[in-house]
Amino acid sequence: MKKLHVITRILLAVAALSMLGAYKLPMWEIHLWAPQYPEGLNMKIWLDHLSGDFDIINGLNHYIGMALIKEEMFPEFKFMGYVLGFLIFMGLLPVIIGRRVFLQIFVALLFIAGALGLWDFYRWGHDYGHNLDPKAAISVPGMTYDPPIVGYKVLLNFTAYSGPDKGGWLLIVAGGITVALLAWELLRTRSKRITNIGSGDFVTLAAMVGAMLLLPGCDRGPQAIDFGKDSCAECNMTLVDKRFGAEFVTGRGKVFKFDDVNCMVEFIEREPHAGDSAARRFVVAFNGGGALVEADHLVFVKHKDLRTPMRSHVAAFRDKESAQATLDGLGEGGSFLTWQDVMKEFPAP
Repeated sequence: MKKLHVITRILLAVAALSMLGAYKLPMWEIHLWAPQYPEGLNMKIWLDHLSGDFDIINGLNHYIGMALIKEEMFPEFKFMGYVLGFLIFMGLLPVIIGRRVFLQIFVALLFIAGALGLWDFYRWGHDYGHNLDPKAAISVPGMTYDPPIVGYKVLLNFTAYSGPDKGGWLLIVAGGITVALLAWELLRTRSKRITNIGSGDFVTLAAMVGAMLLLPGCDRGPQAIDFGKDSCAECNMTLVDKRFGAEFVTGRGKVFKFDDVNCMVEFIEREPHAGDSAARRFVVAFNGGGALVEADHLVFVKHKDLRTPMRSHVAAFRDKESAQATLDGLGEGGSFLTWQDVMKEFPAP
């Protein structure tokens, strides 16, 4: 049996032991947003209990015939701690024994555990969203309320988000590092010429591990606007003018598109997503053919003769020279703005 390199064993030990943090951190989160709950409601799933606003959620769900959420609904709470302990032990086994076959077994167990976990959550959500009380106060024939497994979903007037919480991300990163280590071991031992680790091998390993660490945060960039098809999240008008448009991207990567900057500002001021420090704001450059640029990097011009989709009279430019040229062509009465100034131009009603 092939031996593991000492660096693999060290990094694997770190990855396996880091999984202990999942005992003290929430594994999964479900968030709900609605106009009557601008701050949002949340429910967190830990290894052995629930926390959050599930009492309020239960009160709301009662009206549409859904069962009350109770910890008794999750028999998994009784043994999930033992399952995690077993996985950590299996992760440390190749560190102690130093054989690649045990690393392969550990990776297989991680994939199996992840797949079973998602399937179990889907099974619970499907049962919870379909078994409704026909005598509920609000009953919509044919309507079901399965929560999303991962991502966003609209349920009546609520927007629901489901995804890993801190403990879940910890396990995902640890699993990603483990997979990267196995891949590196397979590549390292495939070549008979390699007998000792070289600088090239270490760079390859570092790149794979780095990619796994960065993966959870690499999906918050802007999405290209499909002019003529995409609709404004605020006013529901179709985006058609490639000189105007904006996007708000939440910290979890959900994208909201707008046909004018005032629509995005009003949305941000009203919605709970605005408080997310990881959120990003993009605006279409006036002469950029529909390209989106981070709002803080743009120069804005306001002029009464600028005809914008929702009468903000504001346009964005990549540099002050092009902004000045447009302003000169419009005549007197205009002004330069920063993104912070734009936010102040359209206060909440």
